[in-house]
Amino acid sequence: MKTTICHPNSFEPEQHFYPRVLNAQLHPLVRYFLSLNNSQIAQRYCHLHPEANALAVKEFLDNKLNYFHWGGADLIHSTNEEGNRSIVLIETNSSPSGQKSMPYIHEHEETAGYLKLLREAFFPALKSKRIPKGRLAVFYDKNFMEASGYANVMSDISGEDVLLVPVFDNGDSNIRCREDGVIEANVSDEWLPIRAALRYVTQKPWNRIPPLTKTFIFNPLVICLAGGRNKLLAAKAYDIFNGGQEEQGLRIQIPETIWDVSLEEIPIWIERMGGVAVVKVPYSNAGQGVFTITSQLELDRFMELDHNYDQFIVQALIGNVGWSSRSESGKLYHIGTMPDKKGKIYVTDLRFMVGNGPSGFFPVSIYARRARNFLTDDAPEKGKSWEMLGTNLSFKQENGDWGTEKNRLLLMDSRDFNKLGISLDTLIEAYLQTLLSMCAIDNMAKNLISSKGKFKKKYFSMLNPDKTLIDEIYTL
Repeated sequence: MKTTICHPNSFEPEQHFYPRVLNAQLHPLVRYFLSLNNSQIAQRYCHLHPEANALAVKEFLDNKLNYFHWGGADLIHSTNEEGNRSIVLIETNSSPSGQKSMPYIHEHEETAGYLKLLREAFFPALKSKRIPKGRLAVFYDKNFMEASGYANVMSDISGEDVLLVPVFDNGDSNIRCREDGVIEANVSDEWLPIRAALRYVTQKPWNRIPPLTKTFIFNPLVICLAGGRNKLLAAKAYDIFNGGQEEQGLRIQIPETIWDVSLEEIPIWIERMGGVAVVKVPYSNAGQGVFTITSQLELDRFMELDHNYDQFIVQALIGNVGWSSRSESGKLYHIGTMPDKKGKIYVTDLRFMVGNGPSGFFPVSIYARRARNFLTDDAPEKGKSWEMLGTNLSFKQENGDWGTEKNRLLLMDSRDFNKLGISLDTLIEAYLQTLLSMCAIDNMAKNLISSKGKFKKKYFSMLNPDKTLIDEIYTL
């Protein structure tokens, strides 16, 4: 595919939202949550969490990050055997989807969250950075619906043509990086410099784009390596963050996670968790490289696969009350949807997208996803656990293109929201968990950059000892 040019006043809602989103009415509770300011949210959170330092909570909400400008978290509404509910972070995403799945907050603003994110985070960041001369662009390798939406709205705000550049992982990415760190894009066989780009490149983006560039990248690749697309380093970032914030009463809630696990060690850790666990290839996304293990058959199948990387993470599996992983903090299990008329409950997760600008954090979009099959009291049939536990909507087709199972999407509208069984306080918890995870990853990214503004590849390789990954990283 070739680069296309987006012109001002070319945004068409039908091209950038799912059809049923255009006619959906935002649930009143979600609308009310989005009307709250960060001071109100901090006050409510601290009222429910008296152990939390109120000043620290407010500072995090108002914190302006160095590198992580835009992120999304996948969260599980869970409970334990004593009935204590919590929002558990599964992973953080540095190029999150969500715009196309979010009903309008204000019906007269057809560009909705696209406009909000660009106006309150992307363009303010340009004013605070020293950037080269050149064009504006959006880089993408999937989710054309949202990538093109960003490009069109970027063109509207700037009043100039914006390049929509396909950057696929196939050796023909339409971009290159000069020795001075400026990225150029191929437009009709002419290489044009890019001054700033929103990046929706998700598949091994570090093998086409350096960790740091003179061209302003929203978000830079160092964020992917620091945890935005690297589950192994993310787990370490969360652990470091939790240790530093213990006195403030703040914590990123994650399942017990074992990192730097070799293939041979995986069965030992799964046995330690009671024969039930999740194994993850740390550098995959969109539901790829995640393996739910609830039987010996599933473990054997995983061990027989050809694996490209050397390191894995093993994580406590959140299942049902009778078949979840053992961990040091006990067992967690899914709350799931409200029972349908047949009494079936489905596993769901919540995707929360936020932006970060001069005034701190702000919510952008929210949606939920459910699993294909309903949750059962007994462990899934052998080899069928992903059908019951996997919520990601993306799937890779035989020709390499991406598809989406839209029938499992749950909107924040009056029809779907009530199925989730969540409250206003649940949304506040989700918001806090999302932004705290972004702060942790941003801190990790700062540690990967030298005082001279260079990526510390040797230090990174100490934290993430996976030679295959190290060899993939594109450095100038």
